[in-house]
Amino acid sequence: MIDLTDQWTPTQAEFDAFAMVSGDDNAIHVDHDFASRTAFGRTVSHGMLIYAKLWGLLRRHHPQARQTQQTMMFPAPCFAGEAVDLSITGTLPGTLSLRASRAADGTEVLVAQTEVA
Repeated sequence: MIDLTDQWTPTQAEFDAFAMVSGDDNAIHVDHDFASRTAFGRTVSHGMLIYAKLWGLLRRHHPQARQTQQTMMFPAPCFAGEAVDLSITGTLPGTLSLRASRAADGTEVLVAQTEVA
């Protein structure tokens, strides 16, 4: 059984770097002026950046893990400067549940399942 946890406080520099690496430079992630005029009021993380943090947590503890399938949802935004609790539970090989939620209020920002060989 796997039960991994960590905490991460994303930064705007991480959003910017992920935009450069991924090519996803949507203004909601990197343009403060644009984002301030949206319903979010500020920039938000790329969903895949959150997932990459979770996958990195798994690989630190299980470097041979290989993903064969995934599903994920991003029910709420993730903001720079707000701590996020990361958790992974399940069995290897098998199905893992991945969650990321705001540390301050428990709001989930990522909910995922992955099949791992």
